[in-house]
Amino acid sequence: MEIVIVQDRAALADYAAQIIGKQIHTKPDSVLGLATGSTPVETYQRLVEAHKSKGLDFSKVRTFNLDEYLGLPRDHNQSYHFFMHDRLFNHVNIAPENVNLPDGMAMDPETACADYENKIADAGGIDLQLLGVGGNGHIAFNEPGSSLAGPTTIKVLTRQTVSDNARLFFDGNEEEVPKFAITMGVGSILAARKVLLIATGTEKAAIVRAFVEGPLTASVTASALQMHPNATIVLDEEAASKLENIEYYRWVQSQKSEYEKLKNRLAK
Repeated sequence: MEIVIVQDRAALADYAAQIIGKQIHTKPDSVLGLATGSTPVETYQRLVEAHKSKGLDFSKVRTFNLDEYLGLPRDHNQSYHFFMHDRLFNHVNIAPENVNLPDGMAMDPETACADYENKIADAGGIDLQLLGVGGNGHIAFNEPGSSLAGPTTIKVLTRQTVSDNARLFFDGNEEEVPKFAITMGVGSILAARKVLLIATGTEKAAIVRAFVEGPLTASVTASALQMHPNATIVLDEEAASKLENIEYYRWVQSQKSEYEKLKNRLAK
């Protein structure tokens, strides 16, 4: 994993949006995996700004979201379908047929999971997957104990996740939060060609240390990213504050330009 530490939440949004923007510029028909939650909101704002002011073109981009609450219709104002259109899709030139989210109202949820995996495969796989991390170390809705090789599936949410999401989406009312979700599995996420995880704030510092520097374990599903060959973890200073090897990560970042100079010299 490449660990990138930036000053604050605003700098993190800038950095993440630059990575996604570069992906789109390099491959206009990129397949992007997208995330919801509070952490990527500013990143989506930067992408909207880049579209409006710099012409960042989403016309050929295809997207697959990580997850959706089971039992919420897409027009429900707390659904992730609603969130993504409100925060990103309604403000850029993405084709509606290129937007894919799990179907929270699927009559046969297990079949819907398999269909979602097939759609990703038919699209050629995900080029860049954006992730956040939950307070218990989950990526997507892969709660502790989930398979580290599993496909899209149905998950029962932990009480902690229900509580966290009540604060984010349901005005603190835990009774309104669905207890089930359809989610990409860890195996689905690891199949992406690139992964970009972003985390901010002191409340994420302990779990960041656990999945970056702790053991590979299904108890912290984000730790599976240790096995990914092209994963970038972008943290603000607060989220990085408990990392044991923080000075090494800073040193590695400071040496990137020197490495490029060395490569150029060796190529001559």
